[in-house]
Amino acid sequence: MSEDEKTPARQIITDYAQKHFRYFRTADGTVYAQRNGHPVARPIRSQGTTGSHRQELMVGLFKDGIGVFNGTALKEALDLIEALALTEGTQPVHIRVAPGLDGATWLDLGRGDGQSVRIHPTGWDIAVPDPREVCWRRTQLTGELPLPAKDTDGKGIDLLLRLTNFATAETECLAVAWLIGCLGPSVPVPAPFLTGPQGAGKSTAGRMLVRIIEGMSGDLRRAPKDEENLTTTVAAGWVTALDNLSHMTPDLSDAMCRIVTGAEDVKRALFTDGDVFRIGYRRPMLLTGIDVGVIRPDLAERLLPLRLERPRVRRTEAELWAEYEQVLPVILGSLLDLTVKVRAAEADIPTDLRMADFAHLCAQLDAATGFGSLDAYRASLDDLNDDVIEGDLLAQTVLKHAAGMMPGSETRMTSSEWLYALTGLYSGEECRPLPKGWPTTGKVLSDRLKRLQPTLAARGVLIDWGRTGSARYIAMTRPPTPPAHQQEALT
Repeated sequence: MSEDEKTPARQIITDYAQKHFRYFRTADGTVYAQRNGHPVARPIRSQGTTGSHRQELMVGLFKDGIGVFNGTALKEALDLIEALALTEGTQPVHIRVAPGLDGATWLDLGRGDGQSVRIHPTGWDIAVPDPREVCWRRTQLTGELPLPAKDTDGKGIDLLLRLTNFATAETECLAVAWLIGCLGPSVPVPAPFLTGPQGAGKSTAGRMLVRIIEGMSGDLRRAPKDEENLTTTVAAGWVTALDNLSHMTPDLSDAMCRIVTGAEDVKRALFTDGDVFRIGYRRPMLLTGIDVGVIRPDLAERLLPLRLERPRVRRTEAELWAEYEQVLPVILGSLLDLTVKVRAAEADIPTDLRMADFAHLCAQLDAATGFGSLDAYRASLDDLNDDVIEGDLLAQTVLKHAAGMMPGSETRMTSSEWLYALTGLYSGEECRPLPKGWPTTGKVLSDRLKRLQPTLAARGVLIDWGRTGSARYIAMTRPPTPPAHQQEALT
């Protein structure tokens, strides 16, 4: 019997695998396999239809003439490889966008040859990243992008805006700022909410924005039924786009807030009693719809309303998308050129806005191009505050009470006293019935005011909580001189 025949099958598979692949684990304990010299990594336990490591290992063994092995030998070999990889150091994997060395950022083009875009402080180029610098994780949602065009002289941005129906120049520059933000792996960006009348091309414009980052296979999706389905979708891609929203439940609103600014879920691993796995995510989102009803204050701070108008001249879908696909390399090249300029621009960081990173990006965009995106962003937040107030009778009543206060004065009462005062102010002398959802206890009122605190502050009414001895109070203050943009809102 020859020496090869004496070697166990699992040993043959293990030796071949360690020779042709690199195995490592992520911080959550998932083991990945990466073919030598290639930046794409696959989890070794994946059974996905797009190609698991088990499948590529079987194909490699067959094509290299090693042999065809049964499932037991493969399982034993992969069990050993996984155990060995769990003793090694960790390395993160990324979907679509990743941080690199020396301040660079990588964009995965989704190509089979691994070519990606490296955006660095002095420009951008196309290269295959070193597997130890960047590991790409691909799913069924990872589409292929064309090679971006060089030396576009910025005409790609104009081509994109010509294909969309944004209502104003301010809306256009906010859309461009959001696209630049999507190329940053560590910068949370607000979720654009494309609104407008029927026939304004909201879904079409949303697809165009998404496909610049996700390729021509990127598309809009319906709103998920629950947070778990939304989390699964978000974790499998980079930009998540939800189409034709007409209602925003409190749970969906809270989930979107966490997705925009970042969160982590812990779930029980399948077929186990106590094992868990973590899903961390912070992703760009995009929404479309005519109206979603009442917007909660915390979500309003994370939205970017982009209004569209009906086009004067209609074009067929086939004609529109044929032109878009043709100019997509130019659009992507111009966006990369602009991203390099914006990141190199110096600008002060606005300290009065919740999404300070995006506000800073808008300021950099203005410094690099002369746009007015930061002012447009402030104006959009003011519009959203108006929407929140118009949909919240408690906020309207608080502002009505504050209007009767002297500038610079402060009123302190317990939550129960505030509930009595605001309820009486709303009911009036005619004792009109209280609306559904009106606070029924002082605790409920205090919680509602905490959610409304940023919205009310933007209208020059400050709410704070404190304690005097054993009694807690809520203080309402009307500052003597609101900032200029707040003064305009109050008047």
